[in-house]
Amino acid sequence: PFLLMGVLSKLLSFSDENVPYKELFMGFSVAVYSFNTYLEIRQLRAIKLKKPPVELQANITEENYKKAQAYAIDSWWYRLVHTTYSLGESLALLSLNGLPYFWKLSGKALDAILSKTGFTTSNPEVWQTIVFVVSLSTVQAIINLPWSAYKTFVIEAKHGFNKSTVKLFITDFFKQIALMGVLMPPIVGPFTRILQVASPMLPLYLWGFFLGLSLIFMTIYPVLIAPLFNKFDPLPEGSLKTKIEALAQRLDFPLRRLYKVDGSKRSGHSNAYMYGFFKNKRIVLYDTLINQCSEDEVVAVLAHELGHAKLGHTKLMFAMGHSVSLVQFCLFTLIRNSAQLYNSFGFGPAAAGVAEQYYRPVFVSFILFQMLSAPVDEVVQFLSHVVSRRFEFQADGFAVKQGAAKELEAALLLLEKENKGMSNVDPWYSAYHYSHPPLVERIRAIRDAAKKML
Repeated sequence: PFLLMGVLSKLLSFSDENVPYKELFMGFSVAVYSFNTYLEIRQLRAIKLKKPPVELQANITEENYKKAQAYAIDSWWYRLVHTTYSLGESLALLSLNGLPYFWKLSGKALDAILSKTGFTTSNPEVWQTIVFVVSLSTVQAIINLPWSAYKTFVIEAKHGFNKSTVKLFITDFFKQIALMGVLMPPIVGPFTRILQVASPMLPLYLWGFFLGLSLIFMTIYPVLIAPLFNKFDPLPEGSLKTKIEALAQRLDFPLRRLYKVDGSKRSGHSNAYMYGFFKNKRIVLYDTLINQCSEDEVVAVLAHELGHAKLGHTKLMFAMGHSVSLVQFCLFTLIRNSAQLYNSFGFGPAAAGVAEQYYRPVFVSFILFQMLSAPVDEVVQFLSHVVSRRFEFQADGFAVKQGAAKELEAALLLLEKENKGMSNVDPWYSAYHYSHPPLVERIRAIRDAAKKML
């Protein structure tokens, strides 16, 4: 404890007067982009291999492999161009002091709104922050719209996945904008107020706020938000429902509802997930999954998913994520009041057009901290992927113990085919980017586990 107190004391007394925060972030962004591009080049070499891995050559036809290659190459070029553009956009925004500019515009917009409506506020910074976040998010969504449209109507359509129409695509976009307008103010406002009344307990206040927010969204998303975009129907009575309920009962899984969602409304990709707290669990199956797999294969996929629940993976990942958040909030307190942090990114007295007390908006300090903590985020993401891949192997093993090895292997191979997944993956690329193990590794592990059961 004394050592930790000494370290924190030195950190708190550290003078950052000449630290070029913005330049450091920009340099790190270029470094990450360069590293990711190197990994992408390695992955492209793997994609262009003429045959799938030896273990899968008997399961993947030449025609299907070429289709998967074509989809992977098109997706590769899209990622490369998109990430290059995103880097250029980010560097331009920072070089031109775009954030202070948006902050000033938000202040002018708030003044105009207040003058026209006749309303007054004793805390204009909170309201200006809401305007700032909502407007910046809206602009970003509009900028990303052409990219999303190209991926949907060009790449996904070319390879037979897109089922969406232009009307549905536009409707979804406006629904997302409306949700931002409804959900962001009650999140940003209280968060800003917590930052304003900062105390030594600030990290715990922020952590508690985000913990409560996570639990709320886990509750309302599947009930109120997801139905805005898809139709959820109870899974019809029949043999599939009977088999799933029998599996849940055998595993003592408190299944209360089984739903089928019209995923095919937008895409040919398939999925399944579960949600709910305590004794009120629900499972959702995409209609594409039901249409692509046999009933026993669907049950095998759910045995894998139930394995995550029975092995405590969901709870562990949730706890790990919020533990990391608490550490990040503690680190945030070290620089939240740094004048150099604001000055480096263009805030401060030079940002004319706002009252003097708002040269340093508290919410902006958190945004800047998130940018500067990007190196930590990269490490955390890498480690979370390592843990996630381990959990996937364990969930596969759990399904094998339920006697579903053959069906799970068949389902994974079929879904790889239907989703045009690339079976050849560069080991560095997958280690850094994949939350799930490559197919060949999963198949190998399933077969090994099945042999041990004999």
